[in-house]
Amino acid sequence: MGRGIYAARKVKKRRKVFRLKSPDYARRVLKSAKKADPLEGAHMSRAIVLEKVGIEAKQPNSAIRKCVRVQLIKNGKQVTAFCPGDGAIKFIDEHDEVLIEGIGGRKGRSYGDLSGVRFKVVAVNDISLQELVRGRKEKTLR
Repeated sequence: MGRGIYAARKVKKRRKVFRLKSPDYARRVLKSAKKADPLEGAHMSRAIVLEKVGIEAKQPNSAIRKCVRVQLIKNGKQVTAFCPGDGAIKFIDEHDEVLIEGIGGRKGRSYGDLSGVRFKVVAVNDISLQELVRGRKEKTLR
């Protein structure tokens, strides 16, 4: 490494180049996660249910996970959201307004044995899905 009078400039320049090779740094500085995110950096988003779908779990598990295809209200993007809870899919109908959030897991990618599913349903028509599943609240007719 050079030790000359102008060496600091070179060192600084090299640091910048090599720092971008770190995935975490590059992700943060270039804001690539936010650009790729359908929710555009928000924690939650409202969406309209288009259809109910059953997604097969990846190996070695064997199940049909109940999900919904939704269209985000803020930007019109379509995503698949998981419906957590036993019989939760029964409380969700087509054209309902749902609130979705990230499902957790690998830096905004899909979770567990659900391939291509990155979000989960939190509320249906402004009523918590968990409360509906437990039977504490009833779904209002809109």
